[in-house]
Amino acid sequence: MSVLVDGRTRVVVQGITGHQGTVHTRQMRLFGTQVVAGVTPGKEGSSVEGVPVFNSMARAVAATSANASCIFVPAPFAKDALIEAVDAGIELAVIVTEHIPFHDMLTMYHYARLRGTRIIGPNCPGIASPGLSKVGIIPNVVFRPGPVGVISRSGTLTYEIVNGISEHGLGETTCIGLGGDPVNGTSFVDALPLLEADPETRLIVMVGEIGGAAEEDAADYIRRHVSKPVIGYIAGRSAPPGKRMGHAGAIVLRGKGTAESKQAALESAGVQVARFPYEIPDLVAARLQKPA
Repeated sequence: MSVLVDGRTRVVVQGITGHQGTVHTRQMRLFGTQVVAGVTPGKEGSSVEGVPVFNSMARAVAATSANASCIFVPAPFAKDALIEAVDAGIELAVIVTEHIPFHDMLTMYHYARLRGTRIIGPNCPGIASPGLSKVGIIPNVVFRPGPVGVISRSGTLTYEIVNGISEHGLGETTCIGLGGDPVNGTSFVDALPLLEADPETRLIVMVGEIGGAAEEDAADYIRRHVSKPVIGYIAGRSAPPGKRMGHAGAIVLRGKGTAESKQAALESAGVQVARFPYEIPDLVAARLQKPA
């Protein structure tokens, strides 16, 4: 099985005629995703990679019954794009766009939640279930079907760790790239129950990073609600305090949000935390071989 995306996922790409929209439309289709429409105002009647382009989300959804969106719209217009997707009835919106203003994302988060649309992102690589569907930009070649669910705040570490799991002969059910901004549409606490409930996910890999309290919140949730084994990793152990490291949310302030505090919280919840990404496939394999 999978979570959030499957063979019934029908994707509309917002910003499909831009370079990134075009490239990743092609890659999503090669993965097996049903990309049924694109939206760029003023470009209706054209097509990209064989996908029809519409002027608005309302017209695209009405014509194709799309139920998911992948947003490549530039940051100043991302809020309008998300609101348009929500108003059109989209159930899942993956926002790849980075540099979205903080207050825009606050509006987007609450508007989507009130209307029943789940956001993944922003500034994220998306979500993929091998053999079923991918919405986003995660490389196709790193996946193979298997029993491991992956949740990650880091894009590039997601690729590295998923690739390591696949090369180890294991494979994934669903990989969710949450994004590294301070305000995310889906958090660890939102994603963990989905993988806990998925009968084919036997183990969860959780990739966190410095900044914020998302990992500490996840540790508390795992302690109380997750029965499946969890392998963790925290990026940013060498980051200097007060300096942003890559992601907008990856900053340690006044001693809070450190890699050490996150690792301690996860270990207290029974999570086995790797020191380096390359250790994760071996830890996963060893844990899967243990009797339940």
